[in-house]
Amino acid sequence: MISFHGSFTDMSILETLFERHFQSPADRVQAIQGQLGGSGRQIIRLSNSACSAIGIQHEVREENIAFLEFTKHFRKHGLPVPEIFIEDLDEGAYLEEDLGDTTLFQYLSKNRTGDSIAPEVIHAYRKAISVLPRFQIQAGRDLNFKVCYPRERFDRQSISWDLNYFKYYFLRLAGIPFSEQALEDDFGILTDFLLSADREYFLYRDFQSRNIMLRDNQPFFLDYQGGRKGALHYDIASLLYDGKADLPPELRQQLLNHYLAAVGEFVKIDRDAFMRHYYAYVYVRIMQALGAYGFRGFFERKPHFLQSVPYALKNLRWLIHNIELPIATPTLINAFRSMLSSEKLQNLGSETENTTVRIFSFSFHQGFPKDESGNGGGFVFDARSLPNPGREERFKKLTGKDIPVKDYLVQQESVHLYLANATALVDASLSNYQKRGFKNLMVSFGCTGGQHRSVYLAEQMAQHLNGRNGVEVVVRHLGLEKLAAEIAMKAP
Repeated sequence: MISFHGSFTDMSILETLFERHFQSPADRVQAIQGQLGGSGRQIIRLSNSACSAIGIQHEVREENIAFLEFTKHFRKHGLPVPEIFIEDLDEGAYLEEDLGDTTLFQYLSKNRTGDSIAPEVIHAYRKAISVLPRFQIQAGRDLNFKVCYPRERFDRQSISWDLNYFKYYFLRLAGIPFSEQALEDDFGILTDFLLSADREYFLYRDFQSRNIMLRDNQPFFLDYQGGRKGALHYDIASLLYDGKADLPPELRQQLLNHYLAAVGEFVKIDRDAFMRHYYAYVYVRIMQALGAYGFRGFFERKPHFLQSVPYALKNLRWLIHNIELPIATPTLINAFRSMLSSEKLQNLGSETENTTVRIFSFSFHQGFPKDESGNGGGFVFDARSLPNPGREERFKKLTGKDIPVKDYLVQQESVHLYLANATALVDASLSNYQKRGFKNLMVSFGCTGGQHRSVYLAEQMAQHLNGRNGVEVVVRHLGLEKLAAEIAMKAP
């Protein structure tokens, strides 16, 4: 058994569920990186040579019931959500279909240079947006809203929670001055306006790029357990003003137009009426997100959550300069302006804007990795001088991610020395890049086939850099991607 020993306390129930469902034990258990931060859920991948599943443990029974019931309902409507394999509500545990590792956000991050976003990414966004009205309208018509948690509707109480979350965990902790009563008055005006929109649809609640998986170029959807009855506007605002996705304004408008056309396939929609309320929902979604960043970052002192604040401020700046709401909320708008001029938040932005390290493995026979950042800098390490597992029959069908190959390479003294030297070089350059404000560093490991040594070294370098302050790590194994594509082409 290969187990992950981190924040998890008891994996046995998920391992038991896996064996009960698949009639064979899991021989690998690993954390799903990047999905543990704000939800409070424990999310792991369990697998063996024949099958794989995602295991969830969460202590809030009502939230588990909401997710499981919604999932069954959505699958009945043919929506692309994970299959639930097995559940044990008494233990707060269930297994769901493994949809892979590529989120829409990761796909976007790997295929953009500044505001220039690859056409295939825009196409993926359009696909995801085309499905959204099926959740909101088609599946929402006969959904059992009684299982919603914590509220059945995005009502006055729900909105109050979000606005106060923003007030107490962001404005207060960021040191932004405001008049308590005047701000409450504005909150009341904003809430009344939000509630005047048509709110008889399913509101997904967290429809953002990290909750959309891409498998075989098709979108699949996760994390709708907070869904409830509400307005159409909120979910599309969540996706288009998703902080770190940082979509350009003109693309946001194109995608909004696409969404409205998709909604029109299900219900008659008055565009002017929709747009009258739309930006108020954009504002409330941004405030909800800022409250979450403040709670996790300022209050719980988890600084990586604050890395999204500069992107939210960028969206607020655009809104203030380009949009005038049909209601007057002067104290709230002044609070936004104070945020934008806050020295504390400006410094936060400079401290938390990451340097992205793109780590590649590749085969020298297939050519060097392409510099996707436009930076033109970085390292190419030639690993062909190291012992080659690919020459041994027992390793030919394995990769540098597999335990037998890793065990073989760990036993080679030359590999340790090589990795130590490479790590020292990368560390020195990365420190210098961060001091000088450079935002991209490229690190590539090449070997003969791009399957064993280079993959192992790239994974080790990523593991070394993960968790470093101000660093975002993106890993791609080009040789393995090509191999997977070839296998897919041969499949019937």
